[in-house]
Amino acid sequence: MTILDGKKISKEIQLEIAKAVNKLNLEGKKTPHLAAILVGNNGASQTYVNAKVTACKNVGFKSTLIQFDNNISEKDLLMKVDEINRDKEIDGLIVQLPLPDHINSIRITEAISPLKDVDGFHPINIGKMALNIPTFLPATPAGILELIKRYNISTSGKHCVVVGRSHIVGMPISILMSRNSNPGNCTVTLTHSRTVNLKNITKTADILIVALGKAEFITSDMIKEGACIIDVGITRVSSKYTKSGWKLLGDVAFDDIKDKSSYITPVPGGVGPMTISMLLLNTLKSVTGFDS
Repeated sequence: MTILDGKKISKEIQLEIAKAVNKLNLEGKKTPHLAAILVGNNGASQTYVNAKVTACKNVGFKSTLIQFDNNISEKDLLMKVDEINRDKEIDGLIVQLPLPDHINSIRITEAISPLKDVDGFHPINIGKMALNIPTFLPATPAGILELIKRYNISTSGKHCVVVGRSHIVGMPISILMSRNSNPGNCTVTLTHSRTVNLKNITKTADILIVALGKAEFITSDMIKEGACIIDVGITRVSSKYTKSGWKLLGDVAFDDIKDKSSYITPVPGGVGPMTISMLLLNTLKSVTGFDS
């Protein structure tokens, strides 16, 4: 069993990005600039956005954090998005989700310029992804691909089962794993909450990607011997064994499954760190292009 160390690979990628930024600076070219909009005071969102800002600093990017109260109107938020779209100094824009209930997140996503949509959520970029046209890939699925690639995990001809069909992870990774590329060329089964006999399907997976948000949902009796397990889920649960009073669990029962798998991502420290690094990589590409 090999643990897929997202922290280690993420650091490697950020070092590569920092070198690319240094090269841009030496050539007198533009330094990538990422803007993030945070609405409200959701603790998890605040932590995640702060991590993105810190990562920008680490690789030499410029960053701008724009914060609004929870009661900002949808109209005012759309106006700010439009302002950033037109700002030539800013190369990438993310609007941290979730947004308050009175704001339509789809409308906000569609308002972001596809050329600055480094989250890879805009319908135009999702469409390009589906057609295998170079574009910004959603950061978490892109991070999964990069982990698989850097650990030289064979995917061609393998059966990949995806559990969860969100537009952020499940749907895009199912498309990416089936593409004629490396990683890719899998036969993909996309499952979800309405799937009948889920266990029978997951037990056939050579590669199992789980993005449900249900702590330790996948157990050892649901996988086959030697499967590669990618755990995207992260749930905070109470714990009397930690100083904080809580701990983070994935969608996979790690201790139960690890010895039965060939590769497995830990939680935390697996897919999570990769997401931020791929967001940075998208921002770099917004300056250098997709062929760089």
